[in-house]
Amino acid sequence: MERSRVAPELRERITSPVYSVQERFASWERVVRRMEPGWASDDFYPISAYVNDLDSRDSLGQLMNTQLAEAREGSLGRLLSQLDERFVAATVPDPEHSLRAWVRPTRTRPEAELGVWWKRRPLRDPWD
Repeated sequence: MERSRVAPELRERITSPVYSVQERFASWERVVRRMEPGWASDDFYPISAYVNDLDSRDSLGQLMNTQLAEAREGSLGRLLSQLDERFVAATVPDPEHSLRAWVRPTRTRPEAELGVWWKRRPLRDPWD
């Protein structure tokens, strides 16, 4: 399905689903690891990538909500909870909305409906 939506010259480069459950979990784990103290990388990570990663976490939550209770409460649910806990430990509340110029609610998702990950900021800004 994903391959059918891209230009022919790109199709052959896609060897596995980009939006698979596995890739969504791996993506959130990479964000969490990036936020954790002591993790240093020379990788370029603009704030726009952070916004995309938070959007991806929203998608992962929506995906988990569509699963049977057994899946949500099983190993995948526990993994997501552990990653979320690590994210919270590696971030601080952002009551001043200091990132709102880049990370903000939309008309379709007002502030009250945003997940906790939208209301926190990294202990250190990885995009500096």
